[in-house]
Amino acid sequence: MPKGQPFSGEFKQHVVEDVLNNHISYNEAMKKYGIKGRSKIQQWERIYLAEGVEALYVDRRGRKSTGRPAKLPKQAEEDLLAENQRLRMEIEYLKKLNALVSKEEQQNRKHK
Repeated sequence: MPKGQPFSGEFKQHVVEDVLNNHISYNEAMKKYGIKGRSKIQQWERIYLAEGVEALYVDRRGRKSTGRPAKLPKQAEEDLLAENQRLRMEIEYLKKLNALVSKEEQQNRKHK
């Protein structure tokens, strides 16, 4: 197989099933199928046993993209902005109320 070419799912399945069914070693499988590195076969076998045959057909090369977060629908964004504004106003109101209560308590202490 040319360098950089991914192995097909069928090829991976054939190699793993040959290793499992015919009890051949990883080194024998490497020579028989022209694979460099036993770790590939071990990885395929682990995937085959853990996730099933279908998992061998999934391309797992490269890093997963974190990508940009999905944009919110316009209405949801507006709702969140409105809620954020309401909560800010509520916090300001509570701060002022707390200040008034504290001031009133201080005045009551002075009069006693």
